[in-house]
Amino acid sequence: MRKYIRKAAAVGIALAMLSLPLPIAKAMPDILPAAEITEGMTGTAYTVVDSSGEIQPFQVDVVGILQQGKGSSPMIMAKAYGSVIESTGGILQGMSGSPVYVDDLLVGAVAAGIKEMSPYTFFITPIEEMLPLWQLPDTMARIQFRGIDLKKAAEEREKAAQAEQEKEKKKEKDKNKDKDKDKSKKEHKSSDKGNKNEKNKKDSSGKGKKDADAPEKTQESPASENESEKEVASSPANAEAPAKESAPPEQNPDAAAKETADGDTSKDTEPKVALFASGFTPESLDFLASTCPALGSGRFYSAGAPSGALGGVSYDAELTPGGAFGVAVVYGDFAVGSTGTVTAVDGNRILGFGHPFLHQGNVNYFMTDASVIGTVSGQSNGMKVATIGSIIGRINQDRSTGVSGIIGTFPESVPVHVTVKDSSLGREESYSARIAYNETLLPQLGAGIAYAALSKTADSLDGSTATVQFTIRTDALENGTLDRKNMFYNTSDVGQIAVLELAQAINIICSNRDQSSSILDLQVNINLDSERRTATIISAVPDKTKVKPGETVNFKTTIKPYRSDKEVLTIPYKVPATQPTGTLNLDVRGGSLIPMSQAALLQQAGLVIAQDEDKSPSTKEQLEAFASSGRNNEIIIAPGAVTEPASEREQEKAIKKAVKEAKEREKNRKVSLLGSSSEEKSSPETKFETKYIIENVVRASLEIVKK
Repeated sequence: MRKYIRKAAAVGIALAMLSLPLPIAKAMPDILPAAEITEGMTGTAYTVVDSSGEIQPFQVDVVGILQQGKGSSPMIMAKAYGSVIESTGGILQGMSGSPVYVDDLLVGAVAAGIKEMSPYTFFITPIEEMLPLWQLPDTMARIQFRGIDLKKAAEEREKAAQAEQEKEKKKEKDKNKDKDKDKSKKEHKSSDKGNKNEKNKKDSSGKGKKDADAPEKTQESPASENESEKEVASSPANAEAPAKESAPPEQNPDAAAKETADGDTSKDTEPKVALFASGFTPESLDFLASTCPALGSGRFYSAGAPSGALGGVSYDAELTPGGAFGVAVVYGDFAVGSTGTVTAVDGNRILGFGHPFLHQGNVNYFMTDASVIGTVSGQSNGMKVATIGSIIGRINQDRSTGVSGIIGTFPESVPVHVTVKDSSLGREESYSARIAYNETLLPQLGAGIAYAALSKTADSLDGSTATVQFTIRTDALENGTLDRKNMFYNTSDVGQIAVLELAQAINIICSNRDQSSSILDLQVNINLDSERRTATIISAVPDKTKVKPGETVNFKTTIKPYRSDKEVLTIPYKVPATQPTGTLNLDVRGGSLIPMSQAALLQQAGLVIAQDEDKSPSTKEQLEAFASSGRNNEIIIAPGAVTEPASEREQEKAIKKAVKEAKEREKNRKVSLLGSSSEEKSSPETKFETKYIIENVVRASLEIVKK
């Protein structure tokens, strides 16, 4: 059982204790249940308030127990005092989780201050309400994603770097040897020439030969020394480089600490969690808060990151009650998370915060170490400012009474790499981050990082055109990858619409109803053009109006780019081989425009075609449909709705025709699935890629005649 610092019985003793170090915890101490807490008890709490990292005590007086009704946890109301609290101006955000002891027994964790009232009065979450977090099911730990083992990846990168270093050293050594050989040959030639000259001088004493030998030895020595110096000079520097480069994730930014009540405690307690965010612009933070409900419930604070610093992963970290630690869902060039205080440690298990982070239940977050910079006083928003450092473990529970985690066990994560090129500025930047694998947050966080990278690199996103290409490596598809490329334009902020398809694709994978699908990584490339690259279709004229099923018609399509001259495109369209005779109405449209389809026509008529199986599309089918869906910069020629039948009889005729065609396509689709004629797999639409976003639709018609 670990020995804890005893509480201060008086202010004088407490002041003397400020210089005493807190012993490192190894096991859980004895506890004092809330039922045994009475008004007037005095105790001691521990926390870090400055860059020294020293865990300092402050004094606590129990005011009473606040019962919150059936199904809710009681809270201990208390007042803080002492020199530490006077220096900070009260209980601050970031002190959440600070352990409170009475008579050497652990009572609970500092959890919430009183908003816009006395900063010295606060609530304590009883420790017996936090301990069950260690016993809750951890199903996330049993999910085996095909992610990256951080430790193994680091070791492999180090081995590869060392091998590359040895290869370069050998290459350099061989190169120097070749140079030495060349020098030696030249010296021998020079020596032979010198010997002949000396013989011509008729020197009978033989001094000429000795003089010729001397320079040869003199030149050999420097060459050998240079080779040795090169090896010595290159070896230490290169030997250190792999170790530094092997750290997988990057260190994160300054973190504004978090401290808030559960929300049910009182209307007066601070309702929102304080989230730090680094690398994000104000616009991208607003986007993240608006698109991600879990993060939107928090309050963002921008924090800077140490330039060029890499946090990496620490495999032998230790945490102490009262010390600072961090929780993060994004880690790298962009970071989102919070810092707080450790409440209790038992072996490699920790408890902290005393209130939820995002209140997501069984989770998969990064646990990090943290360094306190200092405190900022404030009546309702004072905080302890800290930076997170290395990843040291995994947070596995995020509950109303706090968070728990395991040191030395690391979360599955999704690496994200974003490259943004702004052609108008001639600027190109690349960013990397990791998202802790959480299916609830991953779609919004992935899109948020892409948007942040875009807004951070570009000078302006208003009235710009963005070309977005992304690749998602996933086991949800047989080929292992989902690729998508599209163009976007918006008169205001193009970034917000440019990343929505990325969120949509990730969401399809994370919503797999059959099983958990892995996402190995995300690669996003964005090209930004400050010009408006849109166009409208003026006309689409076929080279013939009467065609047979299976024949190809060339449409002379005229488009008008924005503030530019007209352009003429020739777009071939192949009539479906199963197309019945009669009028074929076609839509010539931009890829993002969805005209009234035959399905919509049937729905309007109150008709539904029954399917053999009542089942929704699988994740694979959804992803394939997403990947093949029309793009904004495509001109698509496809069958469209019947245009204004002249009479009710013609409408009925059109509906019957639509039903017949739909049934025929369904029949052909089933046959194709059994592996029959490949002819039936041909698409009834043609896609033609352009360099503009097509904004409208025009209609054309063909007369289908018998073969």
